[in-house]
Amino acid sequence: MVVRDDLGRYSFRGKQTEQDILGVAEDILLRRLDRLGTMTSPTESAAFLRMRLAHLPHEEFHAVWLDNRHRVLTVESVARGTIDSATIHVREVVKSALRWNAAAVIFAHNHPSGDAEPSSADRAITRQLKEALTLVEVRVLDHIVVANGGTVSLAQRGWC
Repeated sequence: MVVRDDLGRYSFRGKQTEQDILGVAEDILLRRLDRLGTMTSPTESAAFLRMRLAHLPHEEFHAVWLDNRHRVLTVESVARGTIDSATIHVREVVKSALRWNAAAVIFAHNHPSGDAEPSSADRAITRQLKEALTLVEVRVLDHIVVANGGTVSLAQRGWC
């Protein structure tokens, strides 16, 4: 069991799993984002998303929905896949953007293989999502590929 006191200190009771520790790390990063209010730096985004996704044994595709000042509205998993792929339904992603009344988004997914290099399919889905979301005035700021060895920002490569 993990307990957080009023001063923000964490204490562990009993045996902890790796998932428990990663959950606390994600909580710390979420609290930092709450304090900062925005997510605009690829480095900041990558650190948060790496904690959230790098340990997963299957692919997951997440969206960080942002308002017009790039404040985090929510972070959600929009697709879950297998060890080497996840099927992204553009229609469902657009519905989610509208549900959250988002103005911008940062996408992320993990590569359980450990290699963060974006595939041609990663680039293609980013283009499709960007085209669809442009129609409803939602900006795609980045798509970050996460692996145990690190992260790759498609925006930093000029692919977003």
